[in-house]
Amino acid sequence: MDPQEHKAPAGAAVSAMDFGVKGPRGWAFHGVGFEAEPGSLIAVRGPSGSGRTCLLLALTGRMKPSEGRAEVGTHRLPKEMSAVRRISALAHVPGVTDLDPALTVGEHLRERALLEARFGDSVRALLRPRAEKAATAKQRIATALATAGLDLETLPKGSRTAVRDLERLEALRLSVALAVIGRPRLLAVDDTDLKLSAAERTAAWDLLRSLTEAGTTVIAVCSEAPEGAVVVSTAPGTPAGSERPAEEVAPRPSTPGTTPDEPSEDGADDDKETADALAETGRA
Repeated sequence: MDPQEHKAPAGAAVSAMDFGVKGPRGWAFHGVGFEAEPGSLIAVRGPSGSGRTCLLLALTGRMKPSEGRAEVGTHRLPKEMSAVRRISALAHVPGVTDLDPALTVGEHLRERALLEARFGDSVRALLRPRAEKAATAKQRIATALATAGLDLETLPKGSRTAVRDLERLEALRLSVALAVIGRPRLLAVDDTDLKLSAAERTAAWDLLRSLTEAGTTVIAVCSEAPEGAVVVSTAPGTPAGSERPAEEVAPRPSTPGTTPDEPSEDGADDDKETADALAETGRA
């Protein structure tokens, strides 16, 4: 087994300047700028429809920006989108990383491990004996579950528990586990604290902090940023740096006629904004 297999990935520094994505309905987000060190916890705040999900997709190389620039590790956006995709992963993003409610937890994990072995490993790794590859996949799954804090023994049917039967926090942990199988340097998590109780929110942030402590840089959409995070706001006209000790940088206001729609209770505007921007950039 590769001796690098168990080592934590080195997190990627992330920065942006005048960063924005424009879709058919106008700016998804506009004028975002911030800097974060490797292993940082970055919290993205803003009302529904303000482009929070689009920012995650743009910073992970899944959506082409319309203005400005960003850097993830040594890679620049938009010029090196494919390189950024290789070192980043998404978790819990509606419409992008949705879990299949009919599949079991074990089926999701085995599928992701197989995909990682097929497309993420070196040619040398692909030539390993079948038994060795199976052992590697099993170890990857076990490591990912431990990293995400998902104990299969606590689930109703263990690994055979269907996704539809998971609690919301359990589904978040599964999505994170699937993402970290690929050992990303940057992990982007959407709707981190949506519909979670106070105790569950604390557990979710504890999970993401543990990832940063192990070396991974994490950027997460939230309604309320945790203490110590680098806070980035997508709300047009939001005053910067007035609500927390760490630096918060807000985008400049959208240009006339391009202000996002009013926020909705259930996040539907975010989904629409994301779909429109993806269509505009040719990545739908």
